[in-house]
Amino acid sequence: MSEPEPKSPEFEALLERHLPDLRNYLRKNMGAALEQRESCNDLAQSVCREVLQEQGRYQFQGDAAFRKWLLQVALRKLIDRRRFYGAAKRGKVEREADLPSVWRIEDVAKLAKTLGSPSGEAMMREDVGRLGRAIDQLSEGDRDVIRLIHIDGLTHADVAARVGCTETQSRGRLFLALARLSTHLKAAQR
Repeated sequence: MSEPEPKSPEFEALLERHLPDLRNYLRKNMGAALEQRESCNDLAQSVCREVLQEQGRYQFQGDAAFRKWLLQVALRKLIDRRRFYGAAKRGKVEREADLPSVWRIEDVAKLAKTLGSPSGEAMMREDVGRLGRAIDQLSEGDRDVIRLIHIDGLTHADVAARVGCTETQSRGRLFLALARLSTHLKAAQR
């Protein structure tokens, strides 16, 4: 007797249950070169975004099969990112090629934001507008967890106490909310 295919909320809960395994897998397998360029959390969000986009095509065959599939998606992500940075290094076409190796894309973005320029500010306003529209597409729960952590500066312990969940669940909820936000942002770029 096969188990029923999970609907979206069940699928997301299943993904949330496996987030610690996903993060551990990525952390253990990303390697130093990739770690200098991307954070484990960014990679995990990217994997979650892909998995959420594929949920309609995924046929649920149990928890173990889901975990295996999730880690296969993570492995493909690691391979793709290594190839990307390897090709960029060989071809000297990647924008990070001229940066010291200790700089990560996030650090460069922070620096660009603080320096600003008229054209940079115009681009920033356009990006902020796109971000606002993407946030509007999120559920209230997603918007709340993002606001509590990233705007209000609460810890996951604070959020857990406020909404009645565990710290791990708070981290998982934020992670999925950011993955969905990223999906909406990517769709807006097309």
